[in-house]
Amino acid sequence: MCPMPIRDRGTIILGHGSGGKLSHDLIGKLFLPPFDNPALRQGDDAGVVQATPCARLAVSTDSHVVWPLFFPGGDIGKLAVCGTVNDVAMMGARPLYLTAGFILEEGLEIGVLERVVESMQAAAAEAGVQIIAGDTKVVERGKADGIYISTSGVGLVEEGLEIGGALARPGDLVLLSGPMGDHGIAVLAARNELGLETDIQSDVAPLNHLVRAMLETSDEIHVLRDPTRGGVASTLNEIARQSGVSITLQETALPVRPAVRAACEMLGFDPLYIANEGRLLAIVGREDAQAVLAAMRSTRYGEEAAIIGEVGAAPAGRVLLKTAIGSTRIVDVLMGEMLPRIC
Repeated sequence: MCPMPIRDRGTIILGHGSGGKLSHDLIGKLFLPPFDNPALRQGDDAGVVQATPCARLAVSTDSHVVWPLFFPGGDIGKLAVCGTVNDVAMMGARPLYLTAGFILEEGLEIGVLERVVESMQAAAAEAGVQIIAGDTKVVERGKADGIYISTSGVGLVEEGLEIGGALARPGDLVLLSGPMGDHGIAVLAARNELGLETDIQSDVAPLNHLVRAMLETSDEIHVLRDPTRGGVASTLNEIARQSGVSITLQETALPVRPAVRAACEMLGFDPLYIANEGRLLAIVGREDAQAVLAAMRSTRYGEEAAIIGEVGAAPAGRVLLKTAIGSTRIVDVLMGEMLPRIC
């Protein structure tokens, strides 16, 4: 049998991993059609499936290729655990178990690997999950940046709980659990490529306990999402398209640390598009928003939470920003990469 010819459809570029328009086009046109199923079609951070008549599971998988491996506030191991825990938690699930796959580069120091594994265990213990299976492969020198880690996670979704990107409603308010951009700027500074000197720490953290406190406060939490690649702007654009709504942000309400804002101004970046690894966005019924905000602020990773905008009916699928001077602009999805290899 003759092999199927490969059509010339171009090549993969870094922008395909950015979380922006190129990423969405790649997923929507290449991956979704052959793999199509109801869980995948939802387009959320994890797929929710009815495992038994009495149990729904949220299942997620992620790969981590950050460089450098260690950065202020975290490392690739902590990032791998927290990233998957958070994706499961964003469906309202209780994360239970993780698996981990390691691609190790020939020449990697054993001491470096030990530090990464210890960091993963500490993050798993904080989140209250167990790493129950794994795999290890070694590639030739120069074929990887020391370590790549892939993780998968499983969590239990309570019966009757429905959270997803398609459930935002006009009138809902948008909450953000803390300042934007800490992770992306911390990783960029750690590379020492742009002469950026700062004491900014990555925000990488497990958010499942924060989510639990929120869910215990209100049953009007419609959407949860962690704004990782592509930042708050790209994540809200995803939600606006999924739900067929508009989202209007208030520029004066957006939390950004002065050091992050200064770094973005110097480098020509917009904090709305910088990756976060320990923040969540919540879209909540207006009547419950203040109670949910108070619950968030009572937890370790939600102390700086803020209400940053609201959901409207039109223009559907759009994110808008009311600026400090009273004008309105469109917050669109970036075409490609702003900061490569940060998660």
